[in-house]
Amino acid sequence: MNPQPPRAQVLALKRERLLARSAVLRGRLATDGQVLVAPLAAADSVRAGLRWLRANPEWPLAAAVLVVVLRPGRALRLAARVWWGWRLMQRGRRLLAVLPAVWPARNAASAKNTRF
Repeated sequence: MNPQPPRAQVLALKRERLLARSAVLRGRLATDGQVLVAPLAAADSVRAGLRWLRANPEWPLAAAVLVVVLRPGRALRLAARVWWGWRLMQRGRRLLAVLPAVWPARNAASAKNTRF
Protein backbone atom coordinates (compact mmCIF):
# COMPACT_ATOMS: atom_id res chain seq x y z
CA MET A 1 0.00 0.00 0.00
CA ASN A 2 1.03 3.49 -0.77
CA PRO A 3 0.58 5.72 2.29
CA GLN A 4 -0.97 9.14 1.65
CA PRO A 5 1.17 12.17 2.50
CA PRO A 6 0.18 14.08 5.61
CA ARG A 7 -2.27 16.94 5.19
CA ALA A 8 0.40 19.53 6.06
CA GLN A 9 2.57 18.37 3.16
CA VAL A 10 -0.35 18.51 0.74
CA LEU A 11 -1.22 22.03 1.87
CA ALA A 12 2.41 23.19 1.66
CA LEU A 13 2.69 21.84 -1.89
CA LYS A 14 -0.58 23.50 -2.86
CA ARG A 15 0.61 26.79 -1.32
CA GLU A 16 3.87 26.69 -3.28
CA ARG A 17 2.02 26.05 -6.53
CA LEU A 18 -0.32 28.94 -5.83
CA LEU A 19 2.59 31.25 -5.01
CA ALA A 20 4.34 30.27 -8.26
CA ARG A 21 1.14 30.86 -10.23
CA SER A 22 0.65 34.24 -8.55
CA ALA A 23 4.18 35.27 -9.52
CA VAL A 24 3.50 34.32 -13.15
CA LEU A 25 0.21 36.22 -13.16
CA ARG A 26 1.84 39.31 -11.62
CA GLY A 27 4.46 39.21 -14.36
CA ARG A 28 1.80 38.95 -17.06
CA LEU A 29 -0.15 41.81 -15.51
CA ALA A 30 2.94 44.01 -15.46
CA THR A 31 3.70 43.19 -19.09
CA ASP A 32 0.13 43.60 -20.31
CA GLY A 33 -0.31 46.80 -18.31
CA GLN A 34 2.44 48.55 -20.23
CA VAL A 35 -0.07 49.16 -23.02
CA LEU A 36 -2.03 51.44 -20.69
CA VAL A 37 0.88 53.65 -19.65
CA ALA A 38 0.60 56.13 -22.55
CA PRO A 39 -3.22 56.58 -22.46
CA LEU A 40 -3.22 56.97 -18.68
CA ALA A 41 -0.40 59.53 -18.88
CA ALA A 42 -2.43 61.50 -21.45
CA ALA A 43 -5.48 61.37 -19.18
CA ASP A 44 -3.35 62.64 -16.27
CA SER A 45 -2.14 65.52 -18.43
CA VAL A 46 -5.70 66.45 -19.38
CA ARG A 47 -6.77 66.36 -15.73
CA ALA A 48 -3.82 68.55 -14.75
CA GLY A 49 -4.72 71.03 -17.50
CA LEU A 50 -8.34 71.19 -16.36
CA ARG A 51 -7.22 71.71 -12.77
CA TRP A 52 -5.00 74.57 -13.93
CA LEU A 53 -7.89 76.14 -15.88
CA ARG A 54 -10.12 75.98 -12.80
CA ALA A 55 -7.41 77.58 -10.71
CA ASN A 56 -6.64 80.28 -13.34
CA PRO A 57 -9.89 81.20 -15.14
CA GLU A 58 -8.57 84.64 -16.05
CA TRP A 59 -6.28 83.29 -18.80
CA PRO A 60 -8.96 81.67 -20.99
CA LEU A 61 -11.17 84.71 -20.39
CA ALA A 62 -8.35 87.04 -21.49
CA ALA A 63 -7.83 84.93 -24.63
CA ALA A 64 -11.55 85.13 -25.44
CA VAL A 65 -11.57 88.91 -24.98
CA LEU A 66 -8.52 89.18 -27.22
CA VAL A 67 -10.24 87.18 -29.97
CA VAL A 68 -13.39 89.33 -29.67
CA VAL A 69 -11.35 92.55 -29.91
CA LEU A 70 -9.05 91.46 -32.74
CA ARG A 71 -11.45 89.28 -34.77
CA PRO A 72 -15.07 90.14 -33.90
CA GLY A 73 -16.51 88.35 -36.95
CA ARG A 74 -14.69 85.14 -36.15
CA ALA A 75 -15.76 85.42 -32.52
CA LEU A 76 -19.42 85.81 -33.56
CA ARG A 77 -19.22 82.78 -35.86
CA LEU A 78 -17.65 80.75 -33.07
CA ALA A 79 -20.28 81.93 -30.59
CA ALA A 80 -23.04 80.94 -33.04
CA ARG A 81 -21.54 77.47 -33.45
CA VAL A 82 -21.20 77.03 -29.71
CA TRP A 83 -24.81 78.15 -29.22
CA TRP A 84 -25.98 75.72 -31.93
CA GLY A 85 -24.04 72.89 -30.28
CA TRP A 86 -25.48 73.76 -26.88
CA ARG A 87 -29.04 73.71 -28.24
CA LEU A 88 -28.39 70.40 -30.02
CA MET A 89 -27.10 68.89 -26.80
CA GLN A 90 -30.16 70.10 -24.88
CA ARG A 91 -32.49 68.58 -27.48
CA GLY A 92 -30.59 65.32 -27.33
CA ARG A 93 -30.91 65.23 -23.55
CA ARG A 94 -34.65 65.81 -23.77
CA LEU A 95 -34.98 63.09 -26.39
CA LEU A 96 -33.01 60.64 -24.25
CA ALA A 97 -35.20 61.47 -21.27
CA VAL A 98 -38.40 60.73 -23.24
CA LEU A 99 -37.08 57.68 -25.09
CA PRO A 100 -37.64 55.10 -22.30
CA ALA A 101 -41.33 56.02 -22.16
CA VAL A 102 -41.71 55.76 -25.94
CA TRP A 103 -39.54 52.67 -26.42
CA PRO A 104 -39.53 50.65 -23.20
CA ALA A 105 -36.80 48.12 -22.59
CA ARG A 106 -37.82 44.51 -22.78
CA ASN A 107 -37.77 42.87 -19.42
CA ALA A 108 -38.04 39.19 -18.59
CA ALA A 109 -41.82 39.32 -18.04
CA SER A 110 -42.56 40.85 -21.45
CA ALA A 111 -40.10 38.50 -23.14
CA LYS A 112 -41.99 35.47 -21.82
CA ASN A 113 -45.26 36.67 -23.34
CA THR A 114 -43.78 37.42 -26.76
CA ARG A 115 -43.98 34.73 -29.41
CA PHE A 116 -41.54 34.51 -32.27
